[in-house]
Amino acid sequence: MPSEKLSATRELPFKPPFDWARLLRFFGGRSTAGVEAVENGVYLRTIEWQGDAGTLAISRHPQDNALIAVLEGKVSRHADELAAPLSRMFGLDADPKPIRRHLAADPWLAPLLKAAPGLRLPGSWSAFELIVRTIVGQQVSVKAATTIVGRLVERAGERIEHHAHAATAWRFPTPDALATVDLTAIGMPGKRVAALQGFARAVAVGDVPVDAPGVDLAERRKSLLDLPGIGPWTVEYVAMRAWRDADAWPASDLVLMQAIAGRDPALLKLAHQRARAEAWRPWRAYVAMHLWNEIADRQGQQRGG
Repeated sequence: MPSEKLSATRELPFKPPFDWARLLRFFGGRSTAGVEAVENGVYLRTIEWQGDAGTLAISRHPQDNALIAVLEGKVSRHADELAAPLSRMFGLDADPKPIRRHLAADPWLAPLLKAAPGLRLPGSWSAFELIVRTIVGQQVSVKAATTIVGRLVERAGERIEHHAHAATAWRFPTPDALATVDLTAIGMPGKRVAALQGFARAVAVGDVPVDAPGVDLAERRKSLLDLPGIGPWTVEYVAMRAWRDADAWPASDLVLMQAIAGRDPALLKLAHQRARAEAWRPWRAYVAMHLWNEIADRQGQQRGG
């Protein structure tokens, strides 16, 4: 007899409003080919937890204020334990009311909050994955970064045999694999390749606690910033998404700088923009999302971040 298929379903509640469509747009525009995908309103990816692998499908509940998580494979044994990290990944633990109350007092932000009242911070399944993608994405477009990360997966990742869904049939490279793989002609400058593999080596030997629990944000930031080829923009972007710092602010992001200067031409310098952003504490990461979202809405593409 065939073995019983392992599966588990959990509902992950949230406080409305919740903008699932824009969250999916953000994830979909940055999904790593072979590892994750957005299809027909569902986020899909391969995952591993405590040595058990499987697939994850996240969709919006048709009536209730909740997402539905479907776990298949051995990883489904950890469904209860995974509820909290999955809720953080999709920003379900946020309370929109105090965020809106604080930010809507700013005349710049009030129209953005009205246009997208349920915007959340998109997290990540793995801080390591996100940092790899962020290093790759330094000074290139979202589309170019996505293409290169897909190549990394094919060179250093592991293909899952007999996997039913081609879009999620790869495991993301481990730190050890990425640190040692040949990245010749991968499409990145030599210095960025060196930064990427230096980061992977540091994670592999335990020098950079990107996913370790119990490490405070200041230590995480410092350990990452100390590595060659990683600057404040990378660290703040990672803090915002992987480490869930709602006040992270990637100040030198070109799209954010243009959005601020477009509202006040006197704020061309980074120092002046930082001073303007002080009023948005402790929710500056949400401001970044709203400004990026405004550009994406206007241009109909996943630009920014």
